[in-house]
Amino acid sequence: MNTHLMNRGFPPLTRRASGASIGLNTMAFQFRYLLAALALAVVSAAFAQEPADFAKMRGILADAIEKGVNRMRERTGGQAIDPRVIAAVRKVPRHEFAPPELRPYAYLDRPLPVGPDATISQPSLVAVMTDLLGIKNGEKVLEVGIGGGYHTAILAEMTQEVFSVEYHKEAAQTARRTLERLGYSNIRVNVADGYHGWRPDAPYDAILVRMAIPEIASSLVAQLKPGGRLIAPVGPADSVQVLTLLQKDSDGRVTETAIMPVFFRALPGGLRL
Repeated sequence: MNTHLMNRGFPPLTRRASGASIGLNTMAFQFRYLLAALALAVVSAAFAQEPADFAKMRGILADAIEKGVNRMRERTGGQAIDPRVIAAVRKVPRHEFAPPELRPYAYLDRPLPVGPDATISQPSLVAVMTDLLGIKNGEKVLEVGIGGGYHTAILAEMTQEVFSVEYHKEAAQTARRTLERLGYSNIRVNVADGYHGWRPDAPYDAILVRMAIPEIASSLVAQLKPGGRLIAPVGPADSVQVLTLLQKDSDGRVTETAIMPVFFRALPGGLRL
């Protein structure tokens, strides 16, 4: 059993293996429970317009995520979500990463399109994925797929060294400008095919893959330090994926643990099998 995951977050449901069942019915129930717990934020945040409204709604959303995740973990024996993650959700102005016409909806618990090739992810998933990585201040983190830059900012609140690699140049430039305008100076944004990671600054303590991949490439695993963690939605681009946590121990051995069903856009680039 993956005891690290038991302590940090959701209990392990299965270990992924060739032909193994993922237990989607159990995971789907847990995910629906989380979404139901976030209903308050969805309703309350629908009409945020002014800076004070945004700050208030951000607080409501952060509280709802904390309560929802912790209730689910109480049921499954997991540890409460890291307060540092919730503090980051409470601090990072998600509306700044959204186009003006979508800013009133920035604190709904849902993804938002921010361009033809970019989205900002659902806040509850951002929080859960960040928490499962167990990032400590001072660790080096790689983000694959910057999207609108919101999750990048959350990572930058957790540690001082964040690298992001983005396939689409325009998305990378837009996110970089927003992050710089908000004062994030500890993020390095690179434009490249990140399907196999970003070797120039490897190895990393944690890797976040923000978009769906059919499998976790060995090249990504190789860029993890001993003791490193990787989180990614794994599965087909046109169907439900499984949020998967990979951990490398001090001897280089790897454990993959299925967390819950998710649905993300496919990560561009790389080899599609």
